[in-house]
Amino acid sequence: MPFEKIITVVTDDLDELKHVNNVRYVQWIQDISKEHWKARAPKELQESTIWVVLTHHITYKKPAQLGDSILIKTFIKESKGAISVRVVEMFNAKTNSLLLRSSTEWCLLNAATQRPMRISEDLKNVFIKPN
Repeated sequence: MPFEKIITVVTDDLDELKHVNNVRYVQWIQDISKEHWKARAPKELQESTIWVVLTHHITYKKPAQLGDSILIKTFIKESKGAISVRVVEMFNAKTNSLLLRSSTEWCLLNAATQRPMRISEDLKNVFIKPN
């Protein structure tokens, strides 16, 4: 069940090569991940848990430039134990060409204890379409 949005590249997103800065891409990956969580997770779970990043793996395919519209899509690839693997893909919205693909491992923590907690089947079903 993908979650998506479109953003437009602005001057502050650019590096010295006039391409979107790599740091900005990481920020967008984190932003859409958080937005997806807030849009779909039950309120009580949002208040009792937090997510932390364990790893980011990003493959850059093509640069984005000033004024480009970028379609950002995210979905949960898999979850096991306390770990969830989230994929984020970014496309040039005009040409539909892939700009980047990322895979991030997130760990679910109990907000009060800050200790890892198992991702329940109910929560998996909110984000991963059952087979």
